[in-house]
Amino acid sequence: MLNHARPVCFVATADAGAARAFYEGCLGLALIEDNGYAMVFDANGTALRVQRVEAVAPHAYTALGWEVDDLAASVHGLVARGVPMLRFPGLPQDADGIWTPPDGARVAWFHDPDGNTLSITQRPAA
Repeated sequence: MLNHARPVCFVATADAGAARAFYEGCLGLALIEDNGYAMVFDANGTALRVQRVEAVAPHAYTALGWEVDDLAASVHGLVARGVPMLRFPGLPQDADGIWTPPDGARVAWFHDPDGNTLSITQRPAA
C-alpha cells in the first residue's frame, strides 16, 4: 500500500535556532519550509521534518541516518564543522570513531543539538 509513497523523516527539537544552524549549516541540508510547527529540510529528495517540541527525550538508539559513499571523508567533514563523533564503550571503533561490523559496512554516530543520535554508514564494497 505505501510501497510507492515517499517517506518523511522526523526528529524533534526544543531549540529551533540551534537545530536550523546544525541541519542547514553543519549538515548542508536546504531549508524548504518553516511553518512555526516544524522546519522541513531537503535530505536528498526526502523531507526531514524537525518538529518543534517543548522538550526532547532523545532515544538510546539511532533516530536518523544517511548512507554515504566515503565514510572517512564524511566523518572528517563533520568533525571540521565542529560535530564530534560518538564513542560507545565496548564497541571497537577506530581513531575516527568508525565501527566496522562483521558484514563489512562502516558506521559512525553523532548527536544533533537536542541529543538525537544520527549516523552515517558506508555499505561494504560489492
